[in-house]
Amino acid sequence: MTGPTTAQGDESRRLGRRVNALAAAAAVGGFLFGFDSSVVNGAVDAIEADFSLAATATGFAVASALLGCAVGAYLAGRLADRWGRVPVMLLGAVLFFASSLGAGLAFAVWDLVVWRVIGGLGIGIASVIAPAYIAEVAPSNARGRLGSLQQLAITLGIFTALLSDAVLAQTAGGAGETLWFGMPAWRWMFLVGVVPALVYGALALTMPESPRFLVLRGRNPEARGVLATLMPEGQVETAMTEAIETVEEDRRNKRTASLRGPLLGLLPVVWVGVVLSMLQQLVGINVIFYYSTTLWKAVGFDESNSLLISVITSVTNVLVTLIAIALVDRVGRRPLMLVGSAGMALSLGAMTLAFSQAGMNAAGEPELTGAWAPIALVGANAFVVAFGASWGPLVWVLLGEIFPNRIRARALGVAAGAQWLTNFAVSVSFPFLSQEVSLTLAYGLYTAFAALSFVFVFRVVPETKGTNLEDADRLFDVAPRGRRRRS
Repeated sequence: MTGPTTAQGDESRRLGRRVNALAAAAAVGGFLFGFDSSVVNGAVDAIEADFSLAATATGFAVASALLGCAVGAYLAGRLADRWGRVPVMLLGAVLFFASSLGAGLAFAVWDLVVWRVIGGLGIGIASVIAPAYIAEVAPSNARGRLGSLQQLAITLGIFTALLSDAVLAQTAGGAGETLWFGMPAWRWMFLVGVVPALVYGALALTMPESPRFLVLRGRNPEARGVLATLMPEGQVETAMTEAIETVEEDRRNKRTASLRGPLLGLLPVVWVGVVLSMLQQLVGINVIFYYSTTLWKAVGFDESNSLLISVITSVTNVLVTLIAIALVDRVGRRPLMLVGSAGMALSLGAMTLAFSQAGMNAAGEPELTGAWAPIALVGANAFVVAFGASWGPLVWVLLGEIFPNRIRARALGVAAGAQWLTNFAVSVSFPFLSQEVSLTLAYGLYTAFAALSFVFVFRVVPETKGTNLEDADRLFDVAPRGRRRRS
């Protein structure tokens, strides 16, 4: 009696490892996202000095990649539905590889911007494909945990970028100092990006196509073969039947596969995804990771120590993301996000209060003294903890779960595109707000959006814990005609 049970347990663990491996491989796209988000952190002051840029131009150079990200995210769903998930992953890897080389060898600021935008196209593609692919291969009881791998990969990318920036700057004696082959350290910071791009491309070549895409294209034997590597044999036919029925029903209701709806031109569920994506950025998280070196200088640290603190902050981000991964399928999405919103509002409020007491140093830069410096330091790291344990990973989980199958890829593209555009607006405006207006106003705005995020989740966002992707229609009134929710 123990033999079959033991064999079944071994087979279940083997299949579980297979699904985990595929989800982790897909999430490497998030690593590129995180790496690109923060690699510019250590280079921004050196770029500003080398190219003699004003504050507004610096903000645009830093944030320019996000324009490409928005376009890449918008196109990703359409390309994924036409070509498949894996080919689009490969395209993202190629674009990021080219960007890393081009940005590292840029001869003028406009050249740097062009390569940053090209890299942004690749990252935008990866940001959409990863959660879509993970949602389509993961079982419902593990989808929250596996979907959170996207954010874990982002945090690891942030950590790796900041660590490599710190090591390169320390080795050269500063980001603007010459390192190898006559090139300053800031150029090598970008060139390091070719390594994760190659890894992502190599992993994509080993991954099977999404079973749902294969069924959509009528490649049922291939889809059955992929499912056999992801779940026990007795569940394969059931999963195939459900996938085929879903695809056939979506074809019958093809006209309802549009994202258009009565609420300002979009379906309500699409707006929920868009607002979630925008709020994730409007709280100012990327200000910490793009400009944290500048922030810590205001607190009184030099460049070397500022980079070190940024690395420590990124490690904290990784650790709290692991906590979120452990809790998301036990506690649920809504409770974690509500607690995270409250924590973000309180910590950002503390930073706002601290910078309202800032003075100016001889260079005309904000300077915190006395107890206000540690208050700002603790507030920033508490904000990272609150974000990393909630809104960071869980927005990606929700975006993979709330959209019905027939619109998932395209709706993800719209939501991710909105996220990137919001990220761009926040990132490009921060240098102007901080240098020309007021850091107090900047952090006050982020505090207000954190408070708004609590209200939005409490009033609008449903709990998706344990739901099947085929049941997403029930979360909102988005079912096709003839298949409305039963009351």
